[in-house]
Amino acid sequence: MSSRPEPLYPLFAGLETLPGIGPRLAQAFDGLNIERPRDLLFLLPHSGVDRRRQDSIRAVTPPATVTVEVEIDGHFPPRRKGGPTRVMVRDAETEFPLVFFHARGDALQRLLPPGERRVVSGKLEFFDGIAQMVHPDHVLRPEEAGDLPVYEPVYPLTAGITQRVVAKAVAGALERAPDLAEWIDPHLKAREGWPGWRAALAAVHAPQGAADLAPTAPARARLAYDEMFAHQLTLALARARLKRAKGRVTAGDGHLRARVLAGLPYAPTGAQTRAVGEIEADLAAPYRMNRLLQGDVGAGKTLVAFLALLIAVEAGGQGVMMAPTEILARQHLEGLRPLAAAAGVRLDLLTGRDKGAERAAKLAALAGGEIAVLVGTHAVFQKDVEFRDLRLAVVDEQHRFGVAQRMELAAKGHGTDVLVMTATPIPRSLSLAQYGDMDVSVLDEKPPGRKPVTTALISTTRLDEVVAHLARAVAEGRQAYWVCPLVEESEVLDLTAAEDRFRALRAALGEGVVGLVHGQMPPAEKDAAMAAFVAGDTRVLVATTVIEVGVNVPNASIMVIERAEIFGLAQLHQLRGRVGRGAAESTCLMLYQPPLNEGGRRRLQVLRDTEDGFRIAEEDLAMRGAGDLIGTAQSGLPRFRIADLERQAGLMAMAQDDARALLAADPDLTGPRGQAARVLLWLLDQDRAIRLIGVG
Repeated sequence: MSSRPEPLYPLFAGLETLPGIGPRLAQAFDGLNIERPRDLLFLLPHSGVDRRRQDSIRAVTPPATVTVEVEIDGHFPPRRKGGPTRVMVRDAETEFPLVFFHARGDALQRLLPPGERRVVSGKLEFFDGIAQMVHPDHVLRPEEAGDLPVYEPVYPLTAGITQRVVAKAVAGALERAPDLAEWIDPHLKAREGWPGWRAALAAVHAPQGAADLAPTAPARARLAYDEMFAHQLTLALARARLKRAKGRVTAGDGHLRARVLAGLPYAPTGAQTRAVGEIEADLAAPYRMNRLLQGDVGAGKTLVAFLALLIAVEAGGQGVMMAPTEILARQHLEGLRPLAAAAGVRLDLLTGRDKGAERAAKLAALAGGEIAVLVGTHAVFQKDVEFRDLRLAVVDEQHRFGVAQRMELAAKGHGTDVLVMTATPIPRSLSLAQYGDMDVSVLDEKPPGRKPVTTALISTTRLDEVVAHLARAVAEGRQAYWVCPLVEESEVLDLTAAEDRFRALRAALGEGVVGLVHGQMPPAEKDAAMAAFVAGDTRVLVATTVIEVGVNVPNASIMVIERAEIFGLAQLHQLRGRVGRGAAESTCLMLYQPPLNEGGRRRLQVLRDTEDGFRIAEEDLAMRGAGDLIGTAQSGLPRFRIADLERQAGLMAMAQDDARALLAADPDLTGPRGQAARVLLWLLDQDRAIRLIGVG
């Protein structure tokens, strides 16, 4: 099925094909991201107005929406120029005014003829102690009043579009919705009590009360599930295709790993051992590994990654570890050196800085197979970099490394296995949405020897005390980070803030004690400033957030974060993870500027109360929402119209199981449910999936 199924044609026609929509309105709908009738089906009302008929306004306490049948008494023109016209009306028990501004008298007389009866519905409010209704939403003859829904849905609007226009357009789109075969597993649908697709659409656009607007309402949950299922089906197809791509069987005998483990001061955690086992099984299978290693700050990802690389070396191959920046590549090299020495394998570094003869020598050693494990930046992608036998690529910090680069890297070897590491704990629902095509190993235990970090919240009014505390700590030989806030979006301002703080601390602590590193520096200067801090030449490093990811200075035991309230939770957690890596007791001082708003206070309290990155990530999701959590634009997160990753997180795991089960039973989606699922993919614009079916 390489073209759109015919029953869907009317839903993908132009908006002007709907009754009452011309080119001008069609253009206005653009503001709601609505281009086709299909988009209207998924534009759900966000609230509703109770329009149940009352006998009299006396039963109502303003302000409230009320619907009541009235008899029209008389029209009273404005008392002063530009004032309102009042129309007095009487219901079963009392009289009250309808108020109109800028009304044309003759039009108003036709709308509300004195002596006749009308049903009016609108907001009743007190003005000078008198109940009145300003500009009723609806004025209907008693015989037309049946058309007024008891509970009227309220849709999102944009310039040039009214509720009435949306309601009419949605009704037109609903008439075109075809009957489609069911794609949800029948047992699941019955267990959850979900309606069919058409019935669900009709129900979400005709809510009977507030309960029908909740994400848990059966019709809404079903349509949200459809989106997640289509998304997970796309990821599952991508995963199945990777699995079909011929990988190589890489099995090690364990002799190199045994040497490393024997040299460790303590045994690996259960989580580390489990993750290595999962990776080992993947490497030994005949298809390509595509696994995510997710671990909190300090959970020991480096050891797991190196043991995985050693499996490749034991099998006679080579491994590469990729880092997004040169600083991080050098850190990985430092971290891996003692492990490589224990194993007795050659480890080397390749970055953009390698030039001339030195680079040529490294490339020859790589091609000849003498370098067993290479650490590098994107320089590894250059055409002339050739491995003798690349088996495993470990990629650090996924966010800076998209699917395209994963493919490019895999192309360097024949059927290279890929392991992606991320230090950002992601709640399960999001990790399924973002990395659903990958298998996931989670490191959820801290290795022994990691000390907890004491976290304190301190008002910026006590800055002098903090600097004095720092002076004492430096005198005792300790090291500290001082992170400056990112002011607005301007790097110039950030720079000034960082430079001012650097000068102030240098004046307080002495020349040569304080270093500075920020995003605007040339790489060589940045590396030099980092190196001086790593070596202990400088005691305090003033930095913008460039130090967030991966920097490892075990002697640094104090982290000061200025204006902590403007950082995100995950960022604060990452920054705090830079300390607590050595033997010293560590502290993190979060400086905030009073008064704190509610969100800022809650974020800082969560951090003070827990060091569990996964709990922090769940809180972050609840507070900020999925798009903000990882920056939707570059996150690879799907943009759902209905599904809500925060409130319907449980559905995502169900969708993944269901999608994988369907593909296991029907890999080409040719059975009855597979065919129905294809229609769903077309309906929800999952072009990537459709291409994968076509190619697969």
